[in-house]
Amino acid sequence: MKSLPYDEDRLIIYKDKNIVSGKLSRILGLAATISILSGCQAVNLQEFFSNPVGWAKGQTQTTVATAPLQPSSSIVVCRAKQCAPAKLSMSREYIYNSLLQLFDNNNRQKALICQADPGSHVCLENYVTLPITVGITPAYMYIDSVKITDVLVGKGNNQINLILNYNLTYNGQSPDCAPSKSLLFARNVNHILLEDSGYSCKMTSVGHTTVKTVFAIDYIDLDYGFIGGFYSIGLSGPAYGGGNGYMLLRLPKDAYPLSPQLTNPKPAAQPQRGRSGNQAYTGSSTFYQSSDNESSTTSGVQIFPLERK
Repeated sequence: MKSLPYDEDRLIIYKDKNIVSGKLSRILGLAATISILSGCQAVNLQEFFSNPVGWAKGQTQTTVATAPLQPSSSIVVCRAKQCAPAKLSMSREYIYNSLLQLFDNNNRQKALICQADPGSHVCLENYVTLPITVGITPAYMYIDSVKITDVLVGKGNNQINLILNYNLTYNGQSPDCAPSKSLLFARNVNHILLEDSGYSCKMTSVGHTTVKTVFAIDYIDLDYGFIGGFYSIGLSGPAYGGGNGYMLLRLPKDAYPLSPQLTNPKPAAQPQRGRSGNQAYTGSSTFYQSSDNESSTTSGVQIFPLERK
């Protein structure tokens, strides 16, 4: 049997082809598996062949969808157990005065905050949460209440200055945060915004983190003290991150003032005095009247005139 000539270059080429074909088969298998797991989404072949490892990592990452901050076309206001769009029967001044009365009634009170459904205005969680990064550690920040420290009327009769203290926690820790100087601005019946310029929190050992909140109000319940709207909260500094969604602010008191039906107090009983100074004298069984022309009834007691002889 005649032996074949040994060609070293040709053997190297064969080995390279086997290696390339093996890598290609593994990459194609990975791409098929990822495409199945990703729900039969379209695969960008150019991006896949240029950087298959990066493409695979990008396809396996999961994203969390949050509700965007969006202004509402009409603000819903509830009063006297009835709800209706404000633009149908209310003015900007009425909404502003109602919000001022609502916050003034709840001054120095704690309001609860919850993640809610924008359609039914029902709380889904007893807090709002957003992903943040503290230094290099991933964490979640929670806000479940806010205390209203002060309520001041702003200029122009369309804004309310508020001092708010948010109860902020992350990973079981409660940082020291400065009060938030917030502004509630009522431009018209379709635009009511609560925002602040940013307040600082000591969340790390080095530096302070600035937290900024924007709250677009689209639901006001004057009967039960509920305020709903889309929020956006962002952090900047040693701790950074943020998120948005829909939340409900639950105040302990409603927006109505004290009862306007005032009752006339009962008159105090007049003390008994003698005859000096032509005053009335009351005997054991006979009533005497003074010389002045007084009314015939006093506190439900009838006074009879004195017969002169």
